[in-house]
Amino acid sequence: MEVVAKTRRARISPEKARHVARLLSGKNVEEALTIVALVPRKASKLWEKTLKSAIANAVNNADMDRGSLVVKSAQVGPGPTLKRFRPKARGMAGRIRKRTSHLSIILTDGEG
Repeated sequence: MEVVAKTRRARISPEKARHVARLLSGKNVEEALTIVALVPRKASKLWEKTLKSAIANAVNNADMDRGSLVVKSAQVGPGPTLKRFRPKARGMAGRIRKRTSHLSIILTDGEG
């Protein structure tokens, strides 16, 4: 059985969030929680929140055992981009793209 948790419109670029996502796939949830606690990146806090939500969904809604949960996949997709402008030389304006991400994590109990 699989359980999904998503964090939408997180204010971090997808490229930066993928650095932590690569570390999580295939790990059991206790090891994944340890990894996100020790990685010194902003993305790790966002992944920790999403992972804890997925664990709570699995335990409370799907009646799964926390000890047997494994991270099947941790995926990052692009969210909407906030477009801002900054004044530049000679009366021009430079575009600034503030990127957002959609974080998705899938937990499985190893059955089926």
